[in-house]
Amino acid sequence: MSDNKAEIWLAQHPEIDSIFACVCDLNGTMRGKRVPVDQLSKVIDGGLRMPLSIVGMDIWGEDVENSELVFETGDSDGLCDFTGRPLMPVTWTSRPTALAMLWMRQEEGAPFPGDPRRALSRIAEQYKELGLTPVVATELEFYLVDPSEDYPQAPRSPVTGKRLESDGAMSLDELQHFDEFLNDVYDACELQGIPADAAISENGAGQFEINMRHVADPLRAADDAVLFKRLVRGIARKHGLAATFMAKPYGDLSGSGFHTHFSLIDENGINVFDNGGDEGTPLLLNAVAGLLATMQQNTLTFAPHENSYRRLLPGAHAPTSVSWGYENRTAAIRIPGGDPIARRIEHRVAGADANPYLVLASILGGALLGIENEMQPAAPITGNAYSMNLDNLPLDWATAIDAFRKGADVPTIFSKRLQTMLVECKMQELRKFARYVTKFEYDSYLEIV
Repeated sequence: MSDNKAEIWLAQHPEIDSIFACVCDLNGTMRGKRVPVDQLSKVIDGGLRMPLSIVGMDIWGEDVENSELVFETGDSDGLCDFTGRPLMPVTWTSRPTALAMLWMRQEEGAPFPGDPRRALSRIAEQYKELGLTPVVATELEFYLVDPSEDYPQAPRSPVTGKRLESDGAMSLDELQHFDEFLNDVYDACELQGIPADAAISENGAGQFEINMRHVADPLRAADDAVLFKRLVRGIARKHGLAATFMAKPYGDLSGSGFHTHFSLIDENGINVFDNGGDEGTPLLLNAVAGLLATMQQNTLTFAPHENSYRRLLPGAHAPTSVSWGYENRTAAIRIPGGDPIARRIEHRVAGADANPYLVLASILGGALLGIENEMQPAAPITGNAYSMNLDNLPLDWATAIDAFRKGADVPTIFSKRLQTMLVECKMQELRKFARYVTKFEYDSYLEIV
C-alpha cells in the first residue's frame, strides 16, 4: 500500500483515528504499538522501530532470560517493514481502529531471521526458484466459552439461555443459536480480506470450525489465519463470550486442530500433484516423504505449548504417529479423494494454538526437502493408525523441544537464529510450568500421601 493509497483509504474511513501497527511473535501473538493516523506514512515507509526481541518473548510477554538478543546486543531495535497487506478495519473495539501488518528487518537492512513471517517467506522464495507455487487452505477449530467462569465452560445459548451440554457435531441448531456471532465473524472477514468459507459445528459443545478457501500464496494464507484468530476472539468479547484456540481446553472433549491442505502449481497453473488418478504424482510422494522425515523434528511448531500435548492422544481425533494414507483421518498425513485436478496433501498434526507462519514453514519446508532429494515414503497405511506399531510423535513438550533443538533437518527449514530463539522461549515456559503446582495435585495429594 503506497502513501497515496493509504491516504485514500483513510479518507474513505474518516471514523478511524488510530492504527495498531503489529508484528507476529514466535507464539503467534500480535505485538506492536497504537499510533495516531498522522503517523501512517512512518508505518508504511518502514520508519517504525521496535526491539528485535519482541518476536521472541514468552507466552506471558516476558523477555527470555539470558537471550543474546536482549543482553549481548543491548536489546537493540529493528525496523518494521510494512508487509503490503492493505490496512484492515477493526470493528469490535470501542472505537473503530485499523490494523497494519508489519515484519522485522535488521538495522543494516537485512530481513530479521528470527521473524516467523520471514521464515515462511524464505521457503516460499525457494519454491518460486523451482517454478512452483504452493496453493494453501487452512481449517481452524475453536471453542466459545463462558467468560464469567474461572475455568472454561460451554457458553449459554443466546436463543434459549441454557448452557450447551451435548456434543453438537455438524449441528445446524448450534450454528443457528450463534448466528449473530457468526454473521459478525463473516462480516469482519470480508472487511479484512480473509477468505472465510464453510462454518460447521464441531465435536465439542461450543466448538466450531471455519475453513479458508485455497489461495496461491502461503504468506497470505498464514496472514489470514493469524488475523482470523484475533478477529474471532475480539468478536466473541463483543457478544459477551470468550473464544479460545487452546489445543485442548477440556480434557474429555475433542481438541482444536489447525489442519492445512496444500497442492503445488507450476508456472502454467497446472497442479503437479495430479496424475489423473487417486494416487498422485511421484512429486506428491516425494513431498509426503519429506513431511514424514521432518515431522518429529518439527512437532514443536505444530504443538508449541504444554496444553498442546493433551490433544495428541490415541483415539482423540488427532494424530499421534508418523504416518500417511489415502482418505484416512487417523493418519498424520491424509491424501483426500475427489477430483484428481484438486489432488492435495492434508497435514493434520498442528493444533489451533500453533503459530500459522511456523506451521506452514514446517510443512512446506519439509515437503520441499522431500522433493529436492527425491525421497520416497513408506507404504501408506490402511485402517486405524492408533492400533499400529508406528513411530510416535514426541508425546510431551520437553521431548519436542529437544527434538527441534537437535533436528538435523531443522536448519534447512529455519534459520539458526529462529531455531535458537524458539528453543530458548519454550524452555523458559517449560521451566515456569514445572514450578507451578495445580489445584488437582493439591486435591489428590495434600492430605493423602
